[in-house]
Amino acid sequence: MERYKTFLEHYTSTMTAYEQLYKHLHANPELSLQESKTSALVGDRLHQYGYKVTRNIGGHGVVGVLSNGLGKTVLIRADMDALPVFEQTGLSYASSCTAIDLAGAQQPVMHACGHDMHVTCALAAAEILANTIEAWSGTAVVLFQPDEEGGRGADAMIADGLFEAQRHACPRPDVLLAQHIFPSRAGMVGTKRGAMASSVDSFTVTLKGRGGHAAQPHLTIDPVLLASHIVIRLQGIISREIKPGDFAVITVGSIEAGTVSNIIPEKATMKVTIRAQSRDNRDKLITGFKRVVRAECLASNSPEPVFEPGRPSPELLNDEGMTQKLEQTFAEIFGKEHYSDHASPLFGAEDFGKLAIPIDAPYCYWTIGCIDPDVWNAAEKDGRLDSIPANHSPFFAPAIQPTLRTGTIALAAAALTFLDSSSL
Repeated sequence: MERYKTFLEHYTSTMTAYEQLYKHLHANPELSLQESKTSALVGDRLHQYGYKVTRNIGGHGVVGVLSNGLGKTVLIRADMDALPVFEQTGLSYASSCTAIDLAGAQQPVMHACGHDMHVTCALAAAEILANTIEAWSGTAVVLFQPDEEGGRGADAMIADGLFEAQRHACPRPDVLLAQHIFPSRAGMVGTKRGAMASSVDSFTVTLKGRGGHAAQPHLTIDPVLLASHIVIRLQGIISREIKPGDFAVITVGSIEAGTVSNIIPEKATMKVTIRAQSRDNRDKLITGFKRVVRAECLASNSPEPVFEPGRPSPELLNDEGMTQKLEQTFAEIFGKEHYSDHASPLFGAEDFGKLAIPIDAPYCYWTIGCIDPDVWNAAEKDGRLDSIPANHSPFFAPAIQPTLRTGTIALAAAALTFLDSSSL
């Protein structure tokens, strides 16, 4: 990998054009399932770089393929969608966009999770690979995914036959690569073997009661009181059934019941999310959740509850062997001061791994820091790290550099690790 370091530094020494591209993307975000302009832009760019481009896979998904002789097929993935957030960063290139969401409501739109940076880094890495074909052998695939935030994009691309040769021109990859910007010091890269993001399972639960007058509770079955018991009891699963130190969360994000103060309602509806970072804990949490709800219903003389599952997102489990190879690559490229092999896992969901499931391919997903080093150092010195705006905040404002340079080099170096012609 040392032989690649020089030309990676050369190609990223001046990135003015990509800095401007990032600002353009940031100022022109698009909601999930509406990424038409971003999709057109990345497709046109990939075509200019010499990739064979397939568009509109699973909606606005785009794939570029660059074949360069024998070797492995390596896929780089970047997500494109933005969030319904009103930007308050004060940046000169801040978004002022609005859009109509799927429910028909007008929403502000902001790249509050860094997907604009992901797109820019992936395009820059794609151009580096196209300009250095004499240095590697194999097939480079660059995939731009819609709707990561809604958790539907990867599923939609797979359902549309992403890896079916008769439908699209995307070859099955031997390995898959992706990264995400993270609120840590810009210039840092972090990997982790095994669990890198949590599974998320959501449920809407309907609790059935018997309505009546608030002055005659003895003639009713109160679903509000029942829901309250469930909320408290669920946390006992975390504290008494999960090993201390393991990440596990059950959150009741919504309870809806009744309309006025003097009527006990007929039913209550709870919306619940369950998060874990191991398959065993995920199964244990879901089983325990349903057991508690049913038991409390029985204790309250309430009928059997109704569980409506949402779209599940499995845990993101980095392949051990792949990650070990990238540990060596990133250590050589970035040095000990700018690389850690013990990155903090993400507690949110990430659907990148769904791309690998149907083809049983290994993958690795890592983080890159995006907070201006001076801002980070000052906050760290004053014990104010928690005050730094994180992903999904209206104040989230990644430092363009060195974030863009670091992310571009990381993606290109990771791809070259598996496209290395010397390993054939």
